Amino acid sequence: MEQLWAPWRLEYVQGIGGSGCIFCLGAASDDEARLVLHRGQHCFIIMNRFPYSNGHLMVAPLRHVADPGLLDAAEVAELHRLTTVSREILRKVGKAQGFNIGMNLGAVSGAGVADHLHQHIVPRWAGDTNFMPVFADVRVIPQHLEATSRQLRAALAAL
Repeated sequence: MEQLWAPWRLEYVQGIGGSGCIFCLGAASDDEARLVLHRGQHCFIIMNRFPYSNGHLMVAPLRHVADPGLLDAAEVAELHRLTTVSREILRKVGKAQGFNIGMNLGAVSGAGVADHLHQHIVPRWAGDTNFMPVFADVRVIPQHLEATSRQLRAALAAL
């Protein structure tokens, strides 16, 4: 029998993550460690530390807000634009063939962080199995988060 090792998942399974909102950003100097790829004027792009698939990104407003109805026009426009940018860099860097894009609003809908709105951009490929686990609750992500981060950061810088 082969074993799949994903030691970084233990942090998620055990619920360790510190206190405070993971989407409320501090100093820009922390961006690389926090996997923030881009900060806009109203929103930002961040990698999901516990991805559904390789390159799973999220776009969130800088402002701590849970309801999309409370976003102003500039926040809505930038959220949409950065979602589109995210999709394009995942297509370019990861050769994604499709995407699942959406929000889980409220804890009962599956939102892990229900009080800070965020949009998921999940890249997909023909024949992938990463959106639905094949073995119990196991996902196989073929590339380390930091390697993916470097590639996506470089692609964003080239835009």
